[in-house]
Amino acid sequence: MAKYVYRFSEGDKDQKDLLGGKGANLAEMTKIGLPVPPGFTITTEACRAYMRDGQVPAELRVEVTMAMREIEDTIGRRHGDFHEPLLVSVRSGAKFSMPGMMETVLNVGLNDASVKGLAEFSGDERFAWDSYRRLIQMFGKTVLEIDGDRFAAALDAKKKEVGAATDVDLTAEDLKDLVESFKQIVRDESGREFPQHPREQLDMAIEAVFGSWNTERARLYRRRERIPNDLGTAVNVVTMVFGNLGETSGTGVAFTRDPSTGHSGVYGDYLPNAQGEDVVAGIRNTLTLAELEGLDPKSYAELMQAMRRLETHYRDLCDIEFTIERGKLWLLQTRVGKRTAGAAFRVATQLVDENLITMDEAISRVSGAQLTQLLFPQFDGEADRKLLTKAMAASPGAAVGEIVLDNAQALERTQAGAKVILVRRETNPDDLQGMIVAAGVLTSRGGKTSHAAVVARGMGTTAVVGAEEIDVDVAAQEVRVAGKVLRPGDVIALDGTTGEVFLGEVPVVDSPVMRYIADGLDAGLAASEDDATRELVLAVDRILTHADSVRRMKVRANADTAEDGRRARERGAQGVGLCRTEHQFLGERRTYIEHLVLAEGQEAREAALAELLPLQRKDFVDLLEAMDSLPTTIRLIDPPLHEFLPDLTELAVKVAVAKERGEVDERDVKLLAAVQRMHEQNPMLGLRGVRLGLKVPGLFALQIRAIAEATVELRQAGKDPRPEIMVPLVGSVRELQIVREEAEGILAEVGEAAGTPLDLPIGCMIELPRAALTAHRIAEEADFFSFGTNDLTQTTWGFSRDDVEGAFFADYLENGVLTISPFETLDGDGVGALVVAGVTGGRSTKPDLHMGVCGEHGGDPESIHFFHNAGLDYVSCSPFRVPIARLEAGRAAVMAGEDTTA
Repeated sequence: MAKYVYRFSEGDKDQKDLLGGKGANLAEMTKIGLPVPPGFTITTEACRAYMRDGQVPAELRVEVTMAMREIEDTIGRRHGDFHEPLLVSVRSGAKFSMPGMMETVLNVGLNDASVKGLAEFSGDERFAWDSYRRLIQMFGKTVLEIDGDRFAAALDAKKKEVGAATDVDLTAEDLKDLVESFKQIVRDESGREFPQHPREQLDMAIEAVFGSWNTERARLYRRRERIPNDLGTAVNVVTMVFGNLGETSGTGVAFTRDPSTGHSGVYGDYLPNAQGEDVVAGIRNTLTLAELEGLDPKSYAELMQAMRRLETHYRDLCDIEFTIERGKLWLLQTRVGKRTAGAAFRVATQLVDENLITMDEAISRVSGAQLTQLLFPQFDGEADRKLLTKAMAASPGAAVGEIVLDNAQALERTQAGAKVILVRRETNPDDLQGMIVAAGVLTSRGGKTSHAAVVARGMGTTAVVGAEEIDVDVAAQEVRVAGKVLRPGDVIALDGTTGEVFLGEVPVVDSPVMRYIADGLDAGLAASEDDATRELVLAVDRILTHADSVRRMKVRANADTAEDGRRARERGAQGVGLCRTEHQFLGERRTYIEHLVLAEGQEAREAALAELLPLQRKDFVDLLEAMDSLPTTIRLIDPPLHEFLPDLTELAVKVAVAKERGEVDERDVKLLAAVQRMHEQNPMLGLRGVRLGLKVPGLFALQIRAIAEATVELRQAGKDPRPEIMVPLVGSVRELQIVREEAEGILAEVGEAAGTPLDLPIGCMIELPRAALTAHRIAEEADFFSFGTNDLTQTTWGFSRDDVEGAFFADYLENGVLTISPFETLDGDGVGALVVAGVTGGRSTKPDLHMGVCGEHGGDPESIHFFHNAGLDYVSCSPFRVPIARLEAGRAAVMAGEDTTA
């Protein structure tokens, strides 16, 4: 029989699959002797059983009873006792952190009778009634699914009625009235009385937390973060400790290092006389932990000791929730803290310098996605700027956009192509849709641990929070600040690094990290304006340098021009993995393709090709010179020929109009006939790639000759060009064999004439399922393979990339068919299986066959790890993503457990 309930004394931090992150860490803190209130965790297995069967497992009730009685024996109070009641919180806790996405219910066990006992037991009547109104409010919203705005409106009305500025200003009598109002809301909205039996409250709360796993906002968050839907959440039942027992009590969140910058020190928020969600909800602006030291030196000292102990134990930045109950410190949660991209790199290198982790561990603590954020532009410090206000910098970046005040506005304006800034008093989990599409988030309330700050940091979205000078009036559709009235559609700019908010557009410039990546360490340091930025540039340099030293896979770039090649080389590319020669036929050169299409007979066709030869040779000379001494894979022309010709409909109309006017151009008539002859219903599966090379005699020969002559020219100039000839869309070994025979003949001819042998590698792309499955045969004629995962994805899924993403991908993501576009991150189960088959087949014929990937997936962090494990020798990506690929290739080697000391 499954065991569904684990006491905190029974688990540890390595059981996140079973106990969820929160439960595993509560067990770990209990294990190392930190002050954790007694409690237990209901496992994720129980949640999965609930989702499968539609009801809580029958044996769970018994296990909960046994665990509750143990808590009662430990505390010396009983759940439901009228005189000294034991109250508990019921909190979610999935394996992966989902801040604010699921539910929590506090003060479970209070009712009309025990609230009086709590008042007498605590000696604080106001505290007891405040706890009761919180229970009804949270229970009503979470368990009974009543609109939370009903309770918020009643609370605001009571404060207005009695002239209270904040919740804390309400008296015990005010709160008694509010409890009655809340109970009436429950009756009106649910058709039942608020449940008075403590065990009924507990059972209903547990089931509600299970149910919150599948709320729309939770599913949306998981889709964005790519968290599987079938994991389920654990439920933590914890003895209540009270931060709302007067001024000697409070609640807070602390970080062992600043999650925004990574700096060591004391960081966090504290609210006196407050409970649970008050801090992260951002409904009141908080005090700093430094101010806590002045209020309660003893608790502050204990907290500092616990923070240091936890950071040493986890060897990482820790995020800690705590409550002080009348001078007694309790720890309610810890986890490895979410942090900004800059903080991630700084903290990783700091921990190395403090001898807490190794450099291998350091590169596993950062990611390509975080490095991408550091490459984003930032505001130009020299530009004119109109400062509106300055508040807390919660998540870095430079964001410019139109003001929107809710989800609907955010979605409407972004769908219209606008950049938006979501402006709210404070965000809550229901604002997630707006936060996802927004370029930045601005709130007038909350601190660095508020919902807005935590979620924005996790998503890499620029955020400024706690801007008290801003009055957000949603009803009037106004934002009032600094004597100005702004409305939706007005443009503002957020600096998530400084906390500044500007009116209007502000120009942006490259980040110091981008300058370092492009121009070297000295340039990056020169662009740094302060010590913190210099520290960041040095941290990134250390991490990237170590990643380069441990990675097995090389990183090349997709580059079609010499400028692309130089840009890639600056960013650390070790060659070109894909030169798309078709891009060199665009623009003015389209006319040469028309000449080729209209050529009648061999002589005319050869003349048309001869026109292109010097142009192609110059292209390759420039590119190979820019990539001197590095391998440069040149793909022979790939797309359908119609892409280089006039649009069929437009040309047909042009010819028809000309005939009507008696102004017929015979060239247009001939061109129309050729275009009609070559028209295809599905050109991406038609005459392209190797098929085009075989169909149009001399086309591939022209390109191969241009490569050969460019190589000779550069060698004679003392250069070291290293071209590789790649044949696209091969599906049969015979196709490659035909092209190879022609290529070897041309190379021998050009080499002999120049007096220099041209033994250039000739390989092919593996981008069709048949090619992957017959790789053992194709390898007989190939010197290398390059997996074209864009086309391999299209042909495996039967998706047309140009059509499906807009047509139905949104529905597929919504319904969980896909968790992310397979064109963005490799489909490991399907397309990935073909990659593995291609690698295995190719190397069964030639054990040392060189293999890489040149599709968009070559720059995707998750896909890079797959390619490493599949045994590829290199990835190729856009020049901008080369640094990301370098980092991820290093991380892949470390995380695969390979020996990085060799």
